[in-house]
Amino acid sequence: MDRHVPYGTPDTPRVAVLGEATLEVDPEIARLSVTVSARGADRRAALDDLTRRNQRALDLVKSYGEAIEKLETGAFAINPELARGRQERVRAYHGRVHLAVTVTDFTALGELTTRLAELELTRVDGPWWGLRPDSPVHGRARQQAVREAVQRAREYAGALGARLVALVELADLGADGEAGPPMPVAVAGPRHRSARSGAGDAAALDLEPERQTVYAHVTARFTITRPEL
Repeated sequence: MDRHVPYGTPDTPRVAVLGEATLEVDPEIARLSVTVSARGADRRAALDDLTRRNQRALDLVKSYGEAIEKLETGAFAINPELARGRQERVRAYHGRVHLAVTVTDFTALGELTTRLAELELTRVDGPWWGLRPDSPVHGRARQQAVREAVQRAREYAGALGARLVALVELADLGADGEAGPPMPVAVAGPRHRSARSGAGDAAALDLEPERQTVYAHVTARFTITRPEL
């Protein structure tokens, strides 16, 4: 058969269908964004405070061991704040370090979030729930979409008194992915060190994982036997 004939022939007709699948599953990971800040009258003081606070945040996250899948340091910045006036006189220096934390043990997530938020000049954003890129859920959705396409094509052929003969083409529409990230919950740490310290100072946040929606879409074309019209 001429492959350039998109709609088949009377003797070898084709049927084209769309296969879709939607799965709702529990998340596998949760991401937190942590921003550690410092402000000092001179550059060295700001850097020293930022280094100390950053190390405290790193040590706290690392203390959760296997509950943490990934800990990465992102952008670092130290910038001067100029005083008002025409002269270039520095009033203060501001420093920031961003940390990206990926958590897999959701039973520890609430406590970790609360303890991070208790640190000096530390902002916590998240969690953002998600699936790993290589999660088997994506494969399950694609397989279900293919089965849906085959079933739909078989029903169309049956309505014509025909049956499927062969698969001509199977195309992935690239629509397999998670739903958009939810709005983050922002938690800002205290402006000054609390007189209290330790994990028992504040109750751990009760965080309910948000179920994830995974989509898969395929188009499939089949040849069918001659319809009985």
